[in-house]
Amino acid sequence: MTIALWCVLIAALLPLLLAGIAKVGDRSFNNRRPREWYETVTGYRKRAWWAQQNSFEAFPLFAAAVIIAHIAGATQSTVDFIAILFIAARIAYATCYLADIHLARSLAWLAGLGACIALFIVAA
Repeated sequence: MTIALWCVLIAALLPLLLAGIAKVGDRSFNNRRPREWYETVTGYRKRAWWAQQNSFEAFPLFAAAVIIAHIAGATQSTVDFIAILFIAARIAYATCYLADIHLARSLAWLAGLGACIALFIVAA
């Protein structure tokens, strides 16, 4: 399996990590009504939830871009490099979200989107 495909798995698991960050250590979490709990939290827990939601939203485009780059026969080292950039951007995005650094978060989001676009370009 290629590095880029491993990156797809990492991107798929990232929202679950963020959910864990939001929930860990908070005894008020109710697994029977998790969405109600998310609406009551504040601070980094709320931001972790928002980052989780955005990670779910970013995943389909990235996964499709990697698969299309593979199918199109793009140079594997280039695809791997761009996929790693995407993961790095998404980790930076989540970190900035948790730390409430909004401008850097937006730049990291843009870098992740750029990586997805770059995968389509190298597939062309």
